[in-house]
Amino acid sequence: MEGRQEPQVKIVLAIQAHPDDVDFSSGGTVAKFVRDGHEVHYLSATSGDKGTHDRAMPPERLTEIREAEQREAARRLGATSCRFLRHNDGELEPNLSLRGEICRVIREIRPYTVMTFDPWRPYQIHPDHRAIGISALDAIIAARDHLFYPEQLTDGLDIARVHEVYLFGAAEPDTWVDISDTIETKRYAAAAHASQLRGDQQEREERQRARARAIGEPRGLAYAEAFKLLRLS
Repeated sequence: MEGRQEPQVKIVLAIQAHPDDVDFSSGGTVAKFVRDGHEVHYLSATSGDKGTHDRAMPPERLTEIREAEQREAARRLGATSCRFLRHNDGELEPNLSLRGEICRVIREIRPYTVMTFDPWRPYQIHPDHRAIGISALDAIIAARDHLFYPEQLTDGLDIARVHEVYLFGAAEPDTWVDISDTIETKRYAAAAHASQLRGDQQEREERQRARARAIGEPRGLAYAEAFKLLRLS
């Protein structure tokens, strides 16, 4: 908001439904936050325990694999931490319980910036993507007022206020982040999600570049990622 001075070092919390959501959609922006001296944390509501075509893969093992992949991708981007709520993949619901879990993390980490899915994107077919976007935004409101989840305050936490939200996968983006200097870091991080990648590596990476180029070129940028930016009072 006008008149507010941004901190020199922002704390950024990237809230996603599954490991890989942020890295594939917004990894270049995460890398840019880190490069600019900011601190990025990941929160995954599920561990992607249904995300496989391998019928011999048990969900418990897939959970281990995907959490390890997310930790490695975050390391490649320079993120500070990864947390997993371990809800069942495909079963997220925007209820008071999930909102409270996210609220607790916001109060612990105290981010200036949150990144998450745009829950209002028309025809967003994945239920987890809709649910995490709504739950994250609802938790941002809850985290700032002491009568929401007051038991968290007796645990030693305090209210926390988020000042800006980057919604990725936005239907109506209004903010374009130049990732020309970080697209290769994004590519390197995305490659850590090996269990989710199929096809020829070179073709896959060229598609990633082509998507970023298509977003950036109309704005005079070589490569970009697009967001709806909410500035909160």
